[in-house]
Amino acid sequence: MKKFLTVILCAGSLVAMAPLPAEAGAISKACRASDRPAANTRLCNCIQRVANQSLSASERRKVAKWFSDPHEAQEIRMSDRSSDERLWRRYKAFGARAQNSCR
Repeated sequence: MKKFLTVILCAGSLVAMAPLPAEAGAISKACRASDRPAANTRLCNCIQRVANQSLSASERRKVAKWFSDPHEAQEIRMSDRSSDERLWRRYKAFGARAQNSCR
């Protein structure tokens, strides 16, 4: 019984520590739903993984909206607000990392 409980606790710890699958991310979903010809599951999941490393959760949700509304991205890019400028810099860095990683 003690061995059984130890195995269950260890398995539970591994499950709790496992990261969520990239497929569950907002950017991956938006990428796959886009009309871009190169968008496929492998590429979109790779972009999501890079986004998970590069952007906060709220930034990822905001950026995911840009797939269906590129004008919103342009508004952030042109904004004078310091928070928008920070987001745009982080987004550009994310884009460069994704381009290098997700070929």
